[in-house]
Amino acid sequence: MATNKYPSRRQAKKQTNWFLIVSSVLIVVLLVVAGAYSLFGVHHTVQQTSGTSVTKSDKQTASATQSKDTKGLPDVSPKDWELLLVNRDNKSKELNPKIADVDGISVDSRIAKNVKEFLAAAQEIDPSYHLISGYRSVAYQTELYNTYVQQEMATDPSLTKSQAEKKVQTYSQPPGASEHQTGLAIDMSTVDSLNEADPDTVAKVKELAPKYGFVLRFPEGKASSTGVDYEDWHFRYVGEKSAEYMTKHDLTLEEYLALLKEKTK
Repeated sequence: MATNKYPSRRQAKKQTNWFLIVSSVLIVVLLVVAGAYSLFGVHHTVQQTSGTSVTKSDKQTASATQSKDTKGLPDVSPKDWELLLVNRDNKSKELNPKIADVDGISVDSRIAKNVKEFLAAAQEIDPSYHLISGYRSVAYQTELYNTYVQQEMATDPSLTKSQAEKKVQTYSQPPGASEHQTGLAIDMSTVDSLNEADPDTVAKVKELAPKYGFVLRFPEGKASSTGVDYEDWHFRYVGEKSAEYMTKHDLTLEEYLALLKEKTK
């Protein structure tokens, strides 16, 4: 018997139905997969784009902030000798600067002329202005510091040595931490007592100080930065450009050096 190579109509219809069903299922699966891939791709792209945008924005903000903070800074280096930082966090051994005498007070010879001119300008405001202190060796600062500690303990017997030292450090630095040992700091006032000069007079002297390269080293409200409370007689030589910028922007030497270091990064 010959074999019919073609299926019967019923068989063909049955096969066709199965073919259509299978084809439909495959099409649906493909559409679902394609849709999911498309959705994932878009979502992933959005995430990547968003992430890139945020990162770029953060960098731009950081750059803008840095630019704003360091804008207009003088062209000086934080390593310049005029900007030498000595405090409780930056102690120094004996520096032995070459000194010169100005009205009986020793200062770094490189700033002797500035000290003379600054003193003369202050005396034009008030003739009683005079130099009280300048360069001190570490040995002398040790002696002075210990004397202050003993005085505080004598004034208040209830104080321990540690408590007395803490109190003294609000107006005098321990050995190795006093910038007087640099020869770049001077104490200058109309009286020989701390914070007892006329405030208006001090304000005028503070205003003219930058012209001679000086700043009031420990201004009011800056103890958290300097570690020392307000002192109306302590002036520090930092150079004219730096002094003008620091005074204009109400910066301590610590704050100013931080900006200079940020600029050089």
